[in-house]
Amino acid sequence: MTDVAELVGRNAEFVTGQFATGPGLTINPTGNMMIVGCVDPRVDPAHVLGLRRGEAAVIRNVGGRITPATLRTMKMLGKVGQAHPDGKAGGPWNLVVLHHTDCGMLDLAPFDDLLAEYFEVPADVLPAKSVSDPHRSVRVDADVVRQEVRSPDFLVSGLVYDVTTGMVEIVVPPTAVPVRTTG
Repeated sequence: MTDVAELVGRNAEFVTGQFATGPGLTINPTGNMMIVGCVDPRVDPAHVLGLRRGEAAVIRNVGGRITPATLRTMKMLGKVGQAHPDGKAGGPWNLVVLHHTDCGMLDLAPFDDLLAEYFEVPADVLPAKSVSDPHRSVRVDADVVRQEVRSPDFLVSGLVYDVTTGMVEIVVPPTAVPVRTTG
């Protein structure tokens, strides 16, 4: 079992190694990237995608799903980024939705009430969430982001990580969010 004393020791190594020699970082990701992924310990986005420290903001939740709570978190992070304009890199913002094979969401599929609460939808809408198929669910979530985000400089991608092979598949290539007009 990993204990807190071991974590503190690892942190001391981090401070004298990577932290001491790393570039100065800001609160905004250097890669203009946000990744939404699952809490499954086999699917740490930093390792799976080879991210450098400070390159991306990472949100992790059950299934890596785009839920109303995830959208609220993204909105809050956007406000934090706006409060620190000096650290923002130019260019489009990239949101990567990362789902994976053998996800624990499969184990939750029989629990309609729990999933309906998680997604904040009526239970009869759950089949549209595709909780048992990571390829379909990543498409569903990329579509949710496209419908909810209101920025023309925003790209949305959907990836599926195979926990058996370690390979990542692009299911939804980077796609610009369409500009919506009112009226």
